[in-house]
Amino acid sequence: MKVQTNKPSTQSILVTGCSSGIGLRCAEILKARGWRVFASARKQADVEQLRADGFESVLLDLDHSDSIITAIETILEMTGGQLDALFNNAAYGQPGAVEDLTRETLRRQFETNLFGTTELINKVIPVMRKQGHGRIVQNSSVLGFVVMPYRGAYNASKFALEGLTDTLRLELQGTNIHLSLIQPGPIESKFRSNAYQAFKKNIDPTHSVHHSNYEAMEQRLKKPGPAAPFTLSADAVATKLIHALEHPHPKVRYPVTFPTYLFAILKRLLPDHWLDKILIKASGEGKR
Repeated sequence: MKVQTNKPSTQSILVTGCSSGIGLRCAEILKARGWRVFASARKQADVEQLRADGFESVLLDLDHSDSIITAIETILEMTGGQLDALFNNAAYGQPGAVEDLTRETLRRQFETNLFGTTELINKVIPVMRKQGHGRIVQNSSVLGFVVMPYRGAYNASKFALEGLTDTLRLELQGTNIHLSLIQPGPIESKFRSNAYQAFKKNIDPTHSVHHSNYEAMEQRLKKPGPAAPFTLSADAVATKLIHALEHPHPKVRYPVTFPTYLFAILKRLLPDHWLDKILIKASGEGKR
């Protein structure tokens, strides 16, 4: 993506999950456009690297309320009590068949992808109400409106994020606080490698009836480079994010990548059992 710098802005934004991938690239592009970017990460080493790269960076772990409160207080102290925008990007994927997910594993997925995100939003909304404006952009997924097998925890967390965001949008009507959802399909990032670590930590494939499917899934998660057709760079997400933040009339949803557009159309047109067959085939991890 060619970064345009001819529209400088003094507005501030908090971007979560900036250690790599979508978060880092979006932070870079927004900073180049003139935004005051607070790039957060959940590990101190990543925060130090972000600072070394020229960002104002804060430690923010969505799994812990104290971390959320401290991060927001730190940012507001630095800005004089203002925060113009929030990009909720931090999340991870927990692979595994639904019947192999423990209650604790599912809870951890929701702690990061939904509960922490919601708590962060609820800390930011009063600031935006007071200043009379704000933009909140959620990084959802194509798996926020269709599902694929062996991604049940992640599917559920993104479906929930979409429902919560739609509800907030209705509740914030007339406040000049705008909410948008970005729905990426396959994007170049460390998402698969992080998902593989979560799989190894929380799923026991040896004693699962899904063992043979897990073998194929592990190969996909370990595959270097793009593992799916139509994979785009993180710049594609940044393009939609810029529109959601800077356009006077931001959209409610921003599809990214061909699969997202395709499945949105198929979901509207096809009977469920037809769509199921396509989603199983597209996932590469159907019954064996």
